[in-house]
Amino acid sequence: MNNLKILLHITKKRSVFVVATLFFLSIVLSSLSVLSSSSFFAPVVSAQAVKEAPAAGVELPQFDPAQAPAAAQGTESSAGTTTAAVEEEEVGPVQYRTFFGLDSRVVVWIVSELHLMFAAFVLGVPIFAVIVEIVGYKGGDIKFDKMAKEFTKLLSAAFATTASLGGLLGFCLYGLYPEFMGHMTNVFAPTMYVYALMFFGEAFSLYGYYYSWDILKGTPAKKWSHITLGVMLNLFGTGLMFITNSWATYMMSPAGIVPATGKVVSLYAAVYNLLWMPVNLHRLIANVCFGGFIVGAYAAVKFLGSKTAEERAHYDWMGYVGNFIGIGALIPLPFAGYWLGREVYSASPVMGNIMMGGAFSWTFIIQAILIGMLFIGANYYLWLGMGRIKGSERYTGYIKFLVLIIFMCFAVWLTPHNLPLSGEERAMIGEQYHPFSKYFGVMAAKNAVVNLIILATFFSFLIYRRCNKGETVPFSEQGKSGKIGVMSAVIFCLLMLVSYAVSLSFVELEADMKVFVKPLIRCLYIQSGMICFAAFLTFKSKGKLAQSLLFAVTALMAVLYFWYYGFQVMQKANVVLRYLSVTQVAMVMSCLIMNAFIDIFTFRKAKLIGGIVWGKMPVRSQYALIMLCVVIVILMGLMGFIRSGLRMDWHIYGVLQDTSPWAYTPTLAYMGRIVGLIVALFLGLVAFVFWLAGLGDKKSKAHEGGYDDAISGGDH
Repeated sequence: MNNLKILLHITKKRSVFVVATLFFLSIVLSSLSVLSSSSFFAPVVSAQAVKEAPAAGVELPQFDPAQAPAAAQGTESSAGTTTAAVEEEEVGPVQYRTFFGLDSRVVVWIVSELHLMFAAFVLGVPIFAVIVEIVGYKGGDIKFDKMAKEFTKLLSAAFATTASLGGLLGFCLYGLYPEFMGHMTNVFAPTMYVYALMFFGEAFSLYGYYYSWDILKGTPAKKWSHITLGVMLNLFGTGLMFITNSWATYMMSPAGIVPATGKVVSLYAAVYNLLWMPVNLHRLIANVCFGGFIVGAYAAVKFLGSKTAEERAHYDWMGYVGNFIGIGALIPLPFAGYWLGREVYSASPVMGNIMMGGAFSWTFIIQAILIGMLFIGANYYLWLGMGRIKGSERYTGYIKFLVLIIFMCFAVWLTPHNLPLSGEERAMIGEQYHPFSKYFGVMAAKNAVVNLIILATFFSFLIYRRCNKGETVPFSEQGKSGKIGVMSAVIFCLLMLVSYAVSLSFVELEADMKVFVKPLIRCLYIQSGMICFAAFLTFKSKGKLAQSLLFAVTALMAVLYFWYYGFQVMQKANVVLRYLSVTQVAMVMSCLIMNAFIDIFTFRKAKLIGGIVWGKMPVRSQYALIMLCVVIVILMGLMGFIRSGLRMDWHIYGVLQDTSPWAYTPTLAYMGRIVGLIVALFLGLVAFVFWLAGLGDKKSKAHEGGYDDAISGGDH
């Protein structure tokens, strides 16, 4: 009977939550329809776009002007003729509808972006929740298990909102864009059924994982059964993301159909289109980064509201873990983004040129500012965190140099190649490009500084990690695990570097162009030799020296040399630039992987100078975590606009054209207003969801307290 009451109580809470969420969304969308006529939502359209765009509103059937007067004489028309005309209008195909007078694109834009943001959170959080649970179980530390459960509690609260927004998005798409969704259904109908089944699997896995937490513990078999539920949750969530990514990337690089007729030739080709795997990797990493920074912001808010030192210590540690996960995923994210951008060029050179040199070029300047803020904020939090560690004063002198490096790189990264100059200003400098800044606005410079930022950020984390570590033990005392770990890193890095060097030897280029590839091959072999030498020094108990040399050699070649050589390649052999960029990525990634393994086994048994005093953090550090959350949400909104907007006036690029009144590229000002609104709505919904989750905890604690009082009273 008690179990039935608990079940009814949980069901009632979920129903109230879903109804409250839908009520909130209905208020928001109703407000948007009222405000759509105001200047806030009025898009700033160029004169050409206005000229080309058809009249606003629902597309109506076309009539012969000569018949208009006769049609206007309703008294002379028979009832049968009128009925026939109405029937003819009703059976005509509908391409577009409006949402209570609001532009269909604005509605779909807002709802889809909100759904994607919640879906990113729901996908990213389980990945590190399961990892934290495994770490806690293997290490026997219950605080890891407690934090993993709190992560999952946030996930459980956000899942209903994600599902509600997904249902609303489906209704909007099928109702407002029937022709487009008819095409998508014709191509992807089988995958939609699989999506529905996998959604049920994710829902059952999620709630089973969360509500069985206390039941499936006590024995190894029960705990591993619970971890298996978490793994299944991640598999279902990743599968759902892969399916939806195939739909989105098909719109950018359609495959598997006859373009002229839309006939499906191969569902496999439509799913596995040219951009599918790049987007899968990019979104998977971005979702983990997104979830980490949101969890960090949640912990920061809890830290600021904590009443006891124990609560502050717990949420300080939770904020650190969230920031660590966010920055750990942020480091490889530019590499995944570069791969995606390169494949966009391969899919459509026109789309690629629009992305980097056309209508969307300035959005990447905004993107550079936001990514720079993420790196600066994450490093700033790490530097403040050194204050809670005894012995960190030995490394604080490095911070001023890291600040200089990161801000200088940030300045280069956000410098545009083509400044917005007037005719008079261009006449003053005598050329189109500024004589100084033109050297920092090209990809050769930007690739160099982004790799240097990544190296500097990784170095910040390494000095933070060794703040309270003293004298190290000889590497021979690390046992077989140390040798196996370092050698595994060496083998992986060599496979990555040497295999790419060999592939560069067989690239099909003209002889005069292939000459520019040889320096890339030499640098890859030099980096391979440095990896082996670093391992040799580590085995000789000189891991610190190995790390320093590897950092120095990588920075000299991948940053300084390739910065200079990149300009030579751009001027004389631009086609080689793509190979140069991949070479930089391979060298930097090998440096990060090898140094991470060296650091783990060099300092694994080192003497501790002092412990970490959790909770001893200045208030400004928590505001840094909140800022990181806001920036990552803005960045996701911006990148969603770029990915969708690259199709210009095409629903499916080159196959199905958008002929609606909204088929134009919005201005940056209009984009900024809509993305700002999306960010405000998402953060408001997240705060509401987390408040509800916290409210449930308060009620649970109050109930337990009352129950304990009752027992105590009975005993007396």
